[in-house]
Amino acid sequence: MINGSIVALITPMNSDGTVDYKSLERLVEFHIEQGTDAIVAVGTTGESATLPIKEHAQVVSQTVKFAAGRIPVIGGNGANATAEAIELTQSMADSGIVAMLGVTPYYNKPSPKGLIAHYKAVAASTDIPQILYNVPGRTSVDMLPETVAELVAVENIIGVKEATGDLTRVARLRELCGQDFKLYSGDDATARDFLLLGGDGVISVANNIVPKAFKQLCDAALAGDHALSEKLNLPLKGLYEHLFCEANPIPVKWAAHQIGLISQGHIRLPLTELSEQFHGQLLEAMKQAQIEVTQ
Repeated sequence: MINGSIVALITPMNSDGTVDYKSLERLVEFHIEQGTDAIVAVGTTGESATLPIKEHAQVVSQTVKFAAGRIPVIGGNGANATAEAIELTQSMADSGIVAMLGVTPYYNKPSPKGLIAHYKAVAASTDIPQILYNVPGRTSVDMLPETVAELVAVENIIGVKEATGDLTRVARLRELCGQDFKLYSGDDATARDFLLLGGDGVISVANNIVPKAFKQLCDAALAGDHALSEKLNLPLKGLYEHLFCEANPIPVKWAAHQIGLISQGHIRLPLTELSEQFHGQLLEAMKQAQIEVTQ
């Protein structure tokens, strides 16, 4: 399965709120050219919460079409209602994705028992490999390593994206889940250390705008090269901070527009475009990362 540098791809949109498929195709080509190892289509960064099921499935399908077998595509299938997650899963069944990424049900705060039942039900609805996704800062529920371990026996649950930033979880997850279970970081700021501690890859926001540099960083960390990975990580640290100055993906869509990757930086309500007060700090972080601004 997939290791390394994985982009949590933004979903480009026109000013009228429709998906900008020309920019989406350009993004896919950009990541192929820059060496990104895989794409997550319509995850949290792809605004999954505001795309209805039919449109969600269409964006995933078009991403696969644009990729044309040159880069693996993982489809987001998370929802806060299990029935909706199953419907979403089945809507992408024939899209050509290699796996699905399912965020923990948000807002309703299920217990560990509820999380286990949810993921087992979704996994039973498909043969496509499933990756769990824990991001309590956005969902208000923390899926502990012990809960993840209860799901390892499900044949098509093959890994977890852990976005707490708690590096002690890497060893605990590896101990409980075994060497074959994939561990992906979902926290850019701690991603280097996550990989050096034995993680398999990073599903990254910053990767949207610095894919070549982020790929080099991931490769160095996966090879266990502490010195090189720190050298490569240092110029990106400002991005890790300022790409989250407002709710993701507000800042990264603005940044992608500034460097000409997408035609517009439009984002769907209830999120709005990046507040002007944050423009200067993000531009400075982009400069430190040696990103050329074109707008």
